[in-house]
Amino acid sequence: MTSEKDTAKKNWHSLDAKEVFRLLESEENGLKGSEATHRLDRYGPNELAVAKGRGALMRFLAQFNNVLIYLLLAAAVITGLLGEWLDMGVILGVVLINALIGFVQEGKAEKSLDSIRNMLAPSAVVLRDGKKQDIPATKLVPGDVILLKPGDKLPADVRLFKVRDLQIEEAALTGESVPVDKAADPVEEDSSLGDRSGMGFSGTMVTYGQGRGVVVGTGKDTEIGRISEMLSDVQSLTTPLIKQLGRFGNLLSVAIIGMAAVTFAFGYLFQGFAPGEMFMAAVGLAVAAIPEGLPAIVTITLAIGVQRMARRNAIIRSLPAVETLGSVTVICTDKTGTLTRNEMTVQTMRTADRSLTVSGVGYAPKGHFQQDDAEFDPHTDDQNVVALLRYGLLCNEAEVAEAEGQWKAQGAPTEAALVTAAMKAGLVQKEENERYPRVDVVPFSSEHKFMATLHRDPEGGGLIILKGAPEKVLEVCESQRTGEDQSKLDPDFWAQEEERIASRGQRLLALAVRRVDGKDRLAMDDVRDGFTMLGVFGIIDPPRDEAVEAAGKLIGDREPMQECDSAGINVKMITGDHVATAKAIGLKLGIGDGENALSGKDIDAMSDEELRDRAPDVDVFARVTPEHKLRIVTALQARNKIVAMTGDGVNDAPALKRADVGVAMGRSGTEAAKEASDMVLADDNFASIANAVEEGRTVYDNIKKAILFILPTNGGQALVVIAAIFLGLGMADAVNGFSLPISPPQILWINMVTAVSLALALAFEPAERNVMRRPPRQPDEPLVSRFLLWRISFVSVMLTTGALGHYLYMLDSGSTQELAATTAINTLVFGQICYLFNSRFIHESSLNRTAFLGSSAVLWSILVLVVLQLAFTYAPPMQFLFRTEGLGLGTWLRIFVFGIVLFLLVEGEKFLWRRSGAVH
Repeated sequence: MTSEKDTAKKNWHSLDAKEVFRLLESEENGLKGSEATHRLDRYGPNELAVAKGRGALMRFLAQFNNVLIYLLLAAAVITGLLGEWLDMGVILGVVLINALIGFVQEGKAEKSLDSIRNMLAPSAVVLRDGKKQDIPATKLVPGDVILLKPGDKLPADVRLFKVRDLQIEEAALTGESVPVDKAADPVEEDSSLGDRSGMGFSGTMVTYGQGRGVVVGTGKDTEIGRISEMLSDVQSLTTPLIKQLGRFGNLLSVAIIGMAAVTFAFGYLFQGFAPGEMFMAAVGLAVAAIPEGLPAIVTITLAIGVQRMARRNAIIRSLPAVETLGSVTVICTDKTGTLTRNEMTVQTMRTADRSLTVSGVGYAPKGHFQQDDAEFDPHTDDQNVVALLRYGLLCNEAEVAEAEGQWKAQGAPTEAALVTAAMKAGLVQKEENERYPRVDVVPFSSEHKFMATLHRDPEGGGLIILKGAPEKVLEVCESQRTGEDQSKLDPDFWAQEEERIASRGQRLLALAVRRVDGKDRLAMDDVRDGFTMLGVFGIIDPPRDEAVEAAGKLIGDREPMQECDSAGINVKMITGDHVATAKAIGLKLGIGDGENALSGKDIDAMSDEELRDRAPDVDVFARVTPEHKLRIVTALQARNKIVAMTGDGVNDAPALKRADVGVAMGRSGTEAAKEASDMVLADDNFASIANAVEEGRTVYDNIKKAILFILPTNGGQALVVIAAIFLGLGMADAVNGFSLPISPPQILWINMVTAVSLALALAFEPAERNVMRRPPRQPDEPLVSRFLLWRISFVSVMLTTGALGHYLYMLDSGSTQELAATTAINTLVFGQICYLFNSRFIHESSLNRTAFLGSSAVLWSILVLVVLQLAFTYAPPMQFLFRTEGLGLGTWLRIFVFGIVLFLLVEGEKFLWRRSGAVH
């Protein structure tokens, strides 16, 4: 018998059924029970292996492996050494919350493999010892013969050898919009997964007909098993923000340690301060420079982004994905159900006399008929069109009805499309069935590719309606309906028209009629000749209205593909559907030029290097498998692209997991797709992706604003300490010991209150006007650019100048060190309040009403800070803890003037940068 390894690799779809049985040492009556038991021991149970993941403890500890977390822990240790236990508890609480969020999200992601395992059928009907048996699907083995009927979920991969009108729904595996007709004949060896008509795949569903197949793959050797293995092997990539924060944290750590060491050495060697005094100064400098609140602000900003996206139907499952969306350069989107409605719709009708277009999409009977862009009424303009619609409604097994405000179909999607088209012309299915009662039917079969029905005609006699593939219908036609008469059939005319309609990506259904007398039964001999061709329907799964028309709020009435183009994002369609259909849909959406496309066969013929070169320039990929989707995403990432991948099927799961941002459909998506994704669209709407990208960019902007705001505070405080040491301003007295202008506890107070109040307000900032008109940032772009570094340095120096200058002024005026320090602290804090208004717009001017009154979060944060700072300055307990003294009115007036001057200087700096055009 064929070995396990050979069984997995064999191209069963290209082999004759007899050869398949020979290789598997089986027969049409199935295996003997004893042989099945032997093979079960040999191959193992028909189930997917459970991937061994990291234990809960290791997953939890891994959340602490981050440079900024190290900085927070260092800050906690320092504050603990200073005896500030409350602050230490706050910092450790932030660390713990971060870890718990990451732990929970990672645990959810690991459920994706479980979701795939749940797709497998629980049982199967097999032939063993020549008898039907219902056995657990886990006990299936290669060589078993299984019986299939409508509603069955296939329990394994099978090679079909007997079929009767068999149709299988494979959308979750291949992306095919409609159930696939199956046959017993072999196909070409290099046929794509969707074209392997002689195969049935594990996890797919029988929708029509009956069949028998021999099991050729179980467990990991099935197509769904291969996807499961791919999913377990795929490594999720680190997000751009995490990479940037890591680099930033490393540089900041080195800078802080370096500054502390240099300051310690200078104070000890050149200023003559004692080692113990300089150690406390170095600790103060470190406390001043470490942005304790930054990781918390980043986390809170991301969380706020999650809430905003949820309100716009984008549910985030992985917190860093919020920001990653803002840096996306390529969106790889599935077609069926994402860009299209997954509702077949008649868009073209062709009779011998007329070519009509039908408006409206989906199963809602809303739409109009047009000829040459002019309105057309079938009832008054051409009865042949009415007849075509009526007979398509009669020769039909589908129904369309409204339920809970939505129009839904029961039956084959293509047949439902004909029902909807007839309803658009005012025809009522029930009434037409009563006028033309059905007498008999020849059901659709994949062998004959047509369906025929026999009806009583109201005028007397009978009427046979034939509906099916155009080539099959034309074979039995002798004439065609022209005006009120009939003329000789013109096969060349119909072939030309069919090619024209098919070139638009539309599926074709032809319809013909034949009048008969006195018949009560319909036999195959009755549908062999003598028919009159009525016309052809062109049917397609149309683009979603939202995907075509959803204009971004910053783009006006432009289409979403153009909106993404405007934002510098390249949109690529990756689908399991046919090339012609994919190109046609892409052209309507503005994806590709309708010509350039790659098929699964093309991708198979390429090396990874060749695909990396071609993938960025191709916008439509058709007839692809899960392996192809994964290779495309990987190839784009190899070209330094940040890739978002959308999908709804289990076939999309590996690529969703590999992508920088995996986006699953919430309504139509499988659980496997949802669990492998970073984001789920609650409304399955492509326009929601564009909204999510906008929110992602806003989140990144707000994180940059927070950094731009927090770091000057730390820089100003650190420079105050450094300047005090270098200028020899450290003082020693009998009461307080060694004193700096600002003590470590006071520094920690400033850091915490400004981060908790002022910086937090920036997390609520709305999107700036040009957010969707910028190109995506480069993945390797530093979090703090040279421009931002200049801004931070510029503001830090001004804050230092104001605080230290005011400190020295107070000492020269005879104030105590405590009063001078209190003045310096309030100078720093008020400077930060004024600088907050500058920070609301990084490049744009803040000299407008929006900057001052446009955000309630900013106003509330200032109010909170003012209350805290007044308590810090005047409340006796706070004065005791932080060694502060109350300030007089004149001191507050100087502080106020300094804040206004700082604000105006920053606005002047912004103006010069904008005028120079050098802002990045």
